[in-house]
Amino acid sequence: MITARALAPAVALAAALSLAACSGGGAPANDTSKRGGGSNPGGGGAGITIAMVTHESPGDTFWTKVQSGAQQAAADSGVTLKYSNDPDAARQSTLVQNAIDSQVDGIATTLANPDAMTGSVKAARDGGIPVVALNAGLDKYQAVGAQMYFGSDENVAGAAAGKRIAEGGAKHVLCVIQEAGNVALETRCAGVKQSVPNTENIQVVGTDDASVVSTLQAKLAQDKSIDYIVTLGAPIALDALKALDQAGSSAKLATFDLNIDAAQDIKDGKIEFSVDQQPYLQGYLAVTSLYLAAKNGNDVGGGQPVLTGPSFVDSSNIDKILEYAKNNTR
Repeated sequence: MITARALAPAVALAAALSLAACSGGGAPANDTSKRGGGSNPGGGGAGITIAMVTHESPGDTFWTKVQSGAQQAAADSGVTLKYSNDPDAARQSTLVQNAIDSQVDGIATTLANPDAMTGSVKAARDGGIPVVALNAGLDKYQAVGAQMYFGSDENVAGAAAGKRIAEGGAKHVLCVIQEAGNVALETRCAGVKQSVPNTENIQVVGTDDASVVSTLQAKLAQDKSIDYIVTLGAPIALDALKALDQAGSSAKLATFDLNIDAAQDIKDGKIEFSVDQQPYLQGYLAVTSLYLAAKNGNDVGGGQPVLTGPSFVDSSNIDKILEYAKNNTR
């Protein structure tokens, strides 16, 4: 059940649900294969193997929720799920090729850097393997060759966040990008800038919390006119809170995405709101769609994106959402 206040319609989501009833740094593929089972052993997917390949960076709690949804879908359907990840786009593309070579029945992948993924996605399609995109790549998934997209419209999400903070009086926004070259993150900041023209992007190394804190603290100390920070991931929001405290800044903080700590900080009034894209749902629907394609030839969404967000999480609904966050189901 979606309890957060929706910002945009989830196109084709109802249809998808009726059918269904962020290791890195060049490390080897993190094979967390799961045989479906749980309350429905087998689930009709015996013999079907699905690969999920993401640009997950080490320590980013966002991806725990994506994996949790994907693993639940595998358990519900009885398929084997093979998960691997690398934040480097070229190495992520290699992981997709590895999945092709292992003759999986379907591939779900993120497209944070679509150009780098085009060759491997095409190779999968040429080999008769269906490919769906999730989380990143809304504007490019069709051109790259993916048949479906499950995720948020990042331009809508960024614009909605910008509108909200502008209505709250923001004049100078610092938008924090934690992954260089990630088109989804850049789109979010561009959306914020639509409503607050004085929005300044700052690049940080998202895998190094101490560096994030020091970079933001220095910027806040140097420019006292910054009255709002927008972070694009929950772990970065926690770093931003430390930087605000160290700089003695009164700037407000909003974030994209949730983890348990960020959800608690919303409840405690330290973070104004989060823009939620429901990563659990992204993982669940991506695996389920590939299972249905392999089993029945079903086409979820008819090639159009299935939107899993965005929605606001704030003081009005955090009590309910906090429980879902603790269960890794948001």
